[in-house]
Amino acid sequence: MGLDFTAIDFETANGFRGSPCAVGLTKVRGGKVVEEAAWLMRPPAGHDHFDYHNVRIHGITAADVAGRSRFGDLFPEIGAFIGDDVLAAHNAAFDLGVIRSALEVSGLPGPAYDYVCTVMLSRRCYSLVSNSLPFAAEEAGVPLLRHHDAAEDARACAGILIDIARRNGANSLAELYLSLGLVMPRQHAFDPAVDQLSKQSLTALAGGSGNGAALVRPFQSGWPDEGLNPEPNPDAEPGHPLYGQTVVFTGQLSIGRPEAKVRSAEAGARTESRVTGRTTVLVVGDGFVAADLRSGRLTGKARRVLELHDRGQAIEVLSEGEFLQMVGSMAGAATA
Repeated sequence: MGLDFTAIDFETANGFRGSPCAVGLTKVRGGKVVEEAAWLMRPPAGHDHFDYHNVRIHGITAADVAGRSRFGDLFPEIGAFIGDDVLAAHNAAFDLGVIRSALEVSGLPGPAYDYVCTVMLSRRCYSLVSNSLPFAAEEAGVPLLRHHDAAEDARACAGILIDIARRNGANSLAELYLSLGLVMPRQHAFDPAVDQLSKQSLTALAGGSGNGAALVRPFQSGWPDEGLNPEPNPDAEPGHPLYGQTVVFTGQLSIGRPEAKVRSAEAGARTESRVTGRTTVLVVGDGFVAADLRSGRLTGKARRVLELHDRGQAIEVLSEGEFLQMVGSMAGAATA
């Protein structure tokens, strides 16, 4: 078996994971890209409004997808392209969650997928202050020219995985995971007619904060309320990208820090209120994006993290959007 897989990237219309408006797919055989596909689509009915924040990020509007097939009608083509491949995605929990939630609210069953997350692998195999897609792609030698274009992002994800396999002397994903001592995760098959719906879908169908709107709070000046640091959830999924991490928050977030800390703890992370030698993840608010690491638009905590990273401490900087994708609360988070 060679290095075979399909990389996938979704863009969403709003804060609910089940609102895909675009998908890009890159098929790899023997460590080489052999085929690509991309579609624009209307999100599932009732979840097809376009939020300003998402449009600002990826540039897709309701007019761009008017008259296009809905996700549920298009998924047979998407699924046929994927076939029995392992799926690769940058922040795979998000993209696999898009498939699940969008099928659930469409009333359709979904197949099982083995998958790999190139964010997790980037953390293991690179030494980057940010493992966001542009930074990891640059490290892999596949610079990303149009971030948030689904086809380009899927191609970059494929390039990252190919590079990581090469660096580890692995000729297949099975060899790669064996060499790293990891177990490949799996999203099991589901049928919304008989199985419990995902938390995101239940919230969205109940008209709650599944679209993120109820989580957004007006900006308030002054020192943010840190709140308590809850104990990590002992039953959290070990494969979650925040599991076992020590997380600190800086800057103004669209959700309160106490809420952010609760969501981190639910994923198995430990939270603290200042950067120390234990810190492994810093989440930056104030509209921060990874490119700000080069422009110098940083908080004091972020500068401290860069200093510690230069001294050899493995700390990753996340934007709030990336963090919200990871914890499943999608206020203002559009893509991986």
